[in-house]
Amino acid sequence: MNRANWFQVSQDGAKVLGALHHYATTGTGLEPALIHLVFLRVSQLNGCAHCIDVHTRDLIKHGMSVDKIVLVPVWEEVEYLFSDQERAALAWTEEVTRVSETHASDEAYSAASTAFGEKALVELTIVIAAMNAINRMGISFRLKPRARA
Repeated sequence: MNRANWFQVSQDGAKVLGALHHYATTGTGLEPALIHLVFLRVSQLNGCAHCIDVHTRDLIKHGMSVDKIVLVPVWEEVEYLFSDQERAALAWTEEVTRVSETHASDEAYSAASTAFGEKALVELTIVIAAMNAINRMGISFRLKPRARA
């Protein structure tokens, strides 16, 4: 089934989501590699093939090894590959992306706040929220990955 091209059907809506994505990638004080790591993990949790493809490529461009990238889904089992801040970001990413289950617990908030501080934690949460919104559009309208057979 062909689905609507949401960029064309709602150009104003696409601009708004684009502006949110632009802020998430350029307007925060967070490192670009950390942002794309969070984007990748959100996309993995949500199952957005297009975004997994894009953000894996972005992480490679930012110098992250393929060995590390392929282990992002099991980061807790290979904690030694990830910095303290990356682990805190990944934990908070999972907490916020699964908010209907976790309700962003006080324990998770406290851990993330300790690792990031108030402003950076708000910015990290905006990054997570932005990718969750984009994933919902990509998945709903079956945005295809760039990967080719």
